Amino acid sequence: MTEDHINKKTSLTRMFTIKGHLEVRDNHLFIGGADTVELADTCGTPLYVTNEERVRENFRRFSGAFPGADIYYAAKANGSLAILRMLALEGAGADVFSGGELYMALLAGIPPSKILFNGNSKTDEELRMAVNTGVKVSVDSLDELHTLSGLAEEKERVVDIAFRVNPDVSPKTHPKISTGLRGSKFGIPASEVVHAYREAQELPGVRPAGIHCHIGSQILDLSPFTEMARKMMELVELVAGLGVKLDFIDLGSGLGVPYTKKENAPTPSDLAGAILPVFRERTEGLGIKPKLVLEPGRYIVADTTILLTRVNTVKRSSKNFVGVDAGFNLLIRPAMYESYHFVVAAGKAGDKPAGKYTIVGPICETGDVLAEDRDLPEIVKGDLIALLDAGAYGFSMSSQYNGRPRCAEVMVNNGSSEVIRKREGYDDLLANQRIPVRMLAAQER
Repeated sequence: MTEDHINKKTSLTRMFTIKGHLEVRDNHLFIGGADTVELADTCGTPLYVTNEERVRENFRRFSGAFPGADIYYAAKANGSLAILRMLALEGAGADVFSGGELYMALLAGIPPSKILFNGNSKTDEELRMAVNTGVKVSVDSLDELHTLSGLAEEKERVVDIAFRVNPDVSPKTHPKISTGLRGSKFGIPASEVVHAYREAQELPGVRPAGIHCHIGSQILDLSPFTEMARKMMELVELVAGLGVKLDFIDLGSGLGVPYTKKENAPTPSDLAGAILPVFRERTEGLGIKPKLVLEPGRYIVADTTILLTRVNTVKRSSKNFVGVDAGFNLLIRPAMYESYHFVVAAGKAGDKPAGKYTIVGPICETGDVLAEDRDLPEIVKGDLIALLDAGAYGFSMSSQYNGRPRCAEVMVNNGSSEVIRKREGYDDLLANQRIPVRMLAAQER
């Protein structure tokens, strides 16, 4: 439901639903049965709030659309240990992009056999970690292949690998999150992949066990997925012709979500309809039975979470500026991708609009704009603002820029709430920093 719908329905009822698991009760925004105003008063702001049941529902909806497939959650979307643990309990695997994400996925209980270590520039230390933990590795270059082979041979181990393919498919999304284009830094060009598998067959310490690609994020058009699946299955046929037994075919994901009222996002069932017929027809024709792997991230967590932020000041200038206590240090998507997030005045969620307001953060950057020209009730100092659909690439891309400690995270479930990440303090800004002793002993001039 859009902000317009909220306003139209106010006169009809004191309780109504926004986006499925969000609702308004007596003018307050609720998430997962919890009152956001009470959460902000109790836990302080800024505050990320995640609805546990919504995460589970989204995962089950996606996995249900692909029976028999393995779903590897893209940990980069939201690396909260509580969310990783929840998804581990749901049977998810993990697509990880760093040693840190691998560490957290294992700590959360995701089995090594269901983890794929992805990445275009892995360090030798990270590759050693992959060898030692027994996870699969998506190899991004021949240079990496030879490094991994040597490291695995030293440990007298064999690592299951896939090559990440650059299929040269345009996903029709923001250029900064298009990962399958010819000019992208990710993957081996499709024309060179067969050579890569042939070379891997001759090397010790590695076993070609799969093939992998991922064409981008926030994709709302299904046609690139079908094109990608066809190109990948053509490569599968060529690779199988080398005698390589492919245990899995990882087709990534990137399924988009409707951030704006104009976006009409496909469902996981729609995505299945775009790629499963191609996958099944080609694998059956080749007489092979590889496991299909998919890597949703944004779809699983984006709409599960809101960011609550308190109004510090209202300034009427060229626009009605609403200065809040969260900036792009906590939600960088609007500044980085020109992205849109719905805004709700959490304590006035049923009131009619009084004007247009631009929500800005406290960061010393002109680009620190979270939402521009939004129709909202009259906003005053102390009001509570909720930014919706903040679960993907929200906290996971946060920073301490401008010396601002990062906020707490809370998980709600059927009205109850638990802190899953404590709020940072000023001491956390200094963690691991040291002043050289010679400076401590020196006198000021």
